[in-house]
Amino acid sequence: MTVTESATTTADASFRRMDESNAEQWAHIGRCTAMNQPRVADRILMLLESLAGIRDGFLTDQLTHSLQTATMAERAGADEEMVFASLCHDVGKAVSVPNHGAISAEIIKPYVRDDVYQTILNHQDFQGRHYYHHFGAPRDLREQFRDESWFALCEEFTDDWDQQAFDPDYDTLPLSHFEPLVRKITASVRSETSGTQRTGAS
Repeated sequence: MTVTESATTTADASFRRMDESNAEQWAHIGRCTAMNQPRVADRILMLLESLAGIRDGFLTDQLTHSLQTATMAERAGADEEMVFASLCHDVGKAVSVPNHGAISAEIIKPYVRDDVYQTILNHQDFQGRHYYHHFGAPRDLREQFRDESWFALCEEFTDDWDQQAFDPDYDTLPLSHFEPLVRKITASVRSETSGTQRTGAS
């Protein structure tokens, strides 16, 4: 359960400028932020649901595509973070298609290891092998990442799951199947990415 306005105290409005704040106020903000962590899953699920209204010329809507990608990843034996990332890889399309990879990657970054983050951040250039030539663009943009430690993971993601996940007849798992995983993964920030505890207030 998230903290509502009625459940907060006047300490929430105790400063109007950050440079006038004190440690006690920030401790209160930190506690409220931690209590509200479940809203991350709520918002991600909301964004995923919104993809059902985006088709943009594809045979399936973008929610079905995302679910199908995650289903393929899970059935291939991918670990939980990669299944979660596969589900969320196009969630940025709810905001903007041209830079959706970067949006999606930043949403999941605090909750996944770096190779998973890099896979989602760069998956568009890997996908180019399958269709960029139809726009007169080079198909080998993935080669610039050939020496990266996450190259093979991104290649598997794009070639074996993402680019194949536009089949309306595929036995795709529903969003309800993945909801517990979304809540589990986003329940806390990965320690190696958190650094100094931050509230996200800014």
